[in-house]
Amino acid sequence: MGNPRAFITIPRKDAGYRPVNERIYDFGEVEQTLNREDRKLQASRCMDCGIPFCHWGCPLGNKMPEWQDLIYKGKWKEGVENLHETNNFPDFTGRICPAPCEKSCVLALHEAPVTIRENEAAVTEVGFIEGLIKAQPPKTRTGKKIAVVGSGPAGLAAAQQLNRKGHTVTIFEKDNALGGLLRYGIPNFKLNKNIIDRRLSQLLEEGIEFKPNTEIGKDIAGKQIMKDFDAVCLAIGAGHPRNITPEGRDLKGIYYAMEFLSQQNQLIMGEEVAAEAIINAKDKHVLVIGGGDTGSDCVGTSIRQGAVKVTQIEILPQPPVDKNPDTPWPFYPNILKTSSSHKEGCIRKWSLNTNKFIGQNGQLTEVEVEEVEWTKDETGRWNMKPTGKTEIIKADLVFLALGFVHPVHEGLLTELGVDFDGRGNVAVDKTNQSNVKKVFATGDAAMGASLVVRAIASGRKVAEDIHKSL
Repeated sequence: MGNPRAFITIPRKDAGYRPVNERIYDFGEVEQTLNREDRKLQASRCMDCGIPFCHWGCPLGNKMPEWQDLIYKGKWKEGVENLHETNNFPDFTGRICPAPCEKSCVLALHEAPVTIRENEAAVTEVGFIEGLIKAQPPKTRTGKKIAVVGSGPAGLAAAQQLNRKGHTVTIFEKDNALGGLLRYGIPNFKLNKNIIDRRLSQLLEEGIEFKPNTEIGKDIAGKQIMKDFDAVCLAIGAGHPRNITPEGRDLKGIYYAMEFLSQQNQLIMGEEVAAEAIINAKDKHVLVIGGGDTGSDCVGTSIRQGAVKVTQIEILPQPPVDKNPDTPWPFYPNILKTSSSHKEGCIRKWSLNTNKFIGQNGQLTEVEVEEVEWTKDETGRWNMKPTGKTEIIKADLVFLALGFVHPVHEGLLTELGVDFDGRGNVAVDKTNQSNVKKVFATGDAAMGASLVVRAIASGRKVAEDIHKSL
């Protein structure tokens, strides 16, 4: 630790966001950046704790104290190398990770943790600008062929790790371009797609083969993949969305969040979308059902499209604003999260259940919601009770941002004959192998919908397991 008093003398400084009246008119990244000197000062605040809870809090096990110190000392090359030892894509996590490392930072006890996530993004940018991040193709090949099905963060991490072991890796992706939900689910104002493209260029240079527009189980039979490859890694994500079925669910104007978000990204990328299928919030009253990050993304996208009014509701009660005794440090806190999209203009409401969708001539016009109360029983389990207090919310568009249930079973998974666990995910053993010989699963397909950082960690783990099995 180069400056043992920095955490006392230097305050936390966030990069902050672009002005609201500027950013709501485009899909450019919202978050700003600090200059290199400011970033070094922020890195100096790391106390190099005897027990690095940040390291414990990170699913990837990133060595925060080490690379913070390297940044502070201006050793950017070493910092880039240290970070990449545990994380294939710090440029992704540095932008979209909720940073459990910061929540478990000792300085979080004083509500001023080290700006680990922003520092992570900064390290990667310096790495790319100065040519420090280069392709690392293997010197020899093992002769083994591996199919990675799906190109989200888990699939890309698994593919890169396996390729660097010398195996020949092919990534199959059903969509037009690689990236999974990084490309089609996360808005550009949070993650510019050029960030993905430069990583894909690195993977191509390392010798990984891409097969976009190829759905295994449809365009190519699962049996053929099993025949052609020595191992198959399922990284297809948890694509089955959670639904609700109140009266009026079949009215026009009700969509899953990913239908909306994916389409907007397709339009920005210039992909062809049928005119009659375009979902546009311009001059509309929008209701987002679901209070998580996906719901927040629907809020920001609706505002950019020109919505008249955006309301977001959540069935759960409003979390505490600052600290929650139920989730104490160093655990990830269940507290109120206000995203950049919320700050752009959004009405947020909690403890509301959706009773009924109301419409005219088959088109949605309103939604009836009911207030609910949450109480704990003697076992500590939460129970929901309707109060009878109802409210009508005007809505021309509704986006269901309720998360995902499990991977899509129809098609590939059914054809391969893999077993599912109690939640409908691909059942795997401790080596991430399914009941079908040489078929492995990783990321959301095996653990359910989760964080990008967990997906990368899962991809790295399954790569090691496949390598050992071969």
